[in-house]
Amino acid sequence: MTRLQEQEPGKQPLQKVENPWVEAIKTIALSGILAFGIRSFVAEARYIPSGSMLPTLQINDRLIIDKISYDFRNPTRGDIVVFSPTDALKKQNFKDAFIKRVIGLPGDKVEVKDGLVYVNAQPLQEKYIEDQPNYRFGPVSVPPNEYLVLGDNRNNSYDSHYWGFVPRTNIIGRAVIRFWPLNRVGEIYPAPKYPTSLKK
Repeated sequence: MTRLQEQEPGKQPLQKVENPWVEAIKTIALSGILAFGIRSFVAEARYIPSGSMLPTLQINDRLIIDKISYDFRNPTRGDIVVFSPTDALKKQNFKDAFIKRVIGLPGDKVEVKDGLVYVNAQPLQEKYIEDQPNYRFGPVSVPPNEYLVLGDNRNNSYDSHYWGFVPRTNIIGRAVIRFWPLNRVGEIYPAPKYPTSLKK
């Protein structure tokens, strides 16, 4: 006769009851592992500490950064990206991530003059910036696997026109959703449509 047949009819086998503290610790540990995995590989929250991306992003905005889409495609012009400090920035003791808009793609020629940004000799129509740039920059050619990034607050942004290009490997992800403050929750201003003539 098997063990199952030996039990009295109508009685269920006793199940071992685990200590509730052990269960709680397991749940917390699993939650922590999942949260770490999501933050490391899929998405993470960031906040905006400065006004360099005004008016698109306000100081203390909270954002969700998509960290997975760039595993399948490269950044495109107009994307707002978060990136770790470049070598030039590390030499200046910067440790925190930056957030800027991609303007120049690998192989592009970029110049700033007369209040406009030119990409491959074509002026960008930029409705998303705070003010027209009041500085002269370039022309420069963006190296392979690197990007030129500018803040939307052009005249008050420490960006590529000061310290150079961002290597592809430094890019952490793309800003996609604002979740705070509540009155401005939603998708980040979508990437602008640039004319195809900008492509080389």
